[in-house]
Amino acid sequence: MSADEILDIVDEQDRVVGTAPRGEAYAKGLRHRCVFILARDAKDRVFVHRRTPTKLVFPSMYDMFVGGVVGAGEAYDTAALREAEEELGVRGLPQPVPLFKFLYETDEHTWWSYVYEVRCELPVSPQAEEVDWHTFLPEDDLERALGEWEWVPDGLAAYERLRAWRAR
Repeated sequence: MSADEILDIVDEQDRVVGTAPRGEAYAKGLRHRCVFILARDAKDRVFVHRRTPTKLVFPSMYDMFVGGVVGAGEAYDTAALREAEEELGVRGLPQPVPLFKFLYETDEHTWWSYVYEVRCELPVSPQAEEVDWHTFLPEDDLERALGEWEWVPDGLAAYERLRAWRAR
């Protein structure tokens, strides 16, 4: 997705209050919508990847989610399936299962984040312009890597919330 892609701008309650190009939304810190999809393979391992250095936000960092921004007028569920298929490089995924939504906010960024999970039993072929490196990791290995690799802060926040959500 390009910096010219139009996004819905939303308020604290996730209500649409306007639209803006993606680049402007990031530059001005305008609140928008994103989806985070935890993809597991048939062995229940988690898809982990390193973002390319050309990414607009959090270049060259690791992430345990695939996903991205929700386009203007697009539903979260639609964006989740589109983003998962695009980033994993597959077609025919099952619809990702919605788990929970939270507001991610820092001094620089703010977006409503919907967290999903999907089973991907298809061979993956991630987009070269999005993904520098990838693998499927057992959850124990992922937990160990949390303290060793540089993770995208929004993905890390989503993963911490996912662990808390599961522990309820």
